[in-house]
Amino acid sequence: MKKLFLMLIFMTAGTVAHAQAFTGKGDQKVNLGLSAWGYGTGVTATYDYGLNQLLSVGGGVNAYFDGYKDNDKDNRVFIFGRLNFHLNDALDLPAKLDIYPGIDLGVIGRDVGIGAHIGARYFFTDKVGVFAEIGNNGSLGVSFNL
Repeated sequence: MKKLFLMLIFMTAGTVAHAQAFTGKGDQKVNLGLSAWGYGTGVTATYDYGLNQLLSVGGGVNAYFDGYKDNDKDNRVFIFGRLNFHLNDALDLPAKLDIYPGIDLGVIGRDVGIGAHIGARYFFTDKVGVFAEIGNNGSLGVSFNL
């Protein structure tokens, strides 16, 4: 029983030690957080899917509490697609860190929303990390590996 317990501990420790922020093709991430600036203050959720070692595509939604067009209730949700360029290989970053500039294109009410951002993710475990994005829309929160 002790051997089984020790083996499970070492397997778990090995998993935590090899957390990766972006693995390339097929990689899937979900970010949940707070939108701190941009069109307004609110909450954000994004999904990214890795196409290769450099690119990921995805989508997201930002729901704003206030700030956009004098709090017009028709303009409180930004639904968008996104494209990110992952710089892990180019910058020789640690596996737990992902730095990515990207662009967003979507709709907010009857308006077209266009944005650019630079983001970073850091994973503490294989499944959970933190993220921050700054640009036209900025957000902070928790990132999950799927």
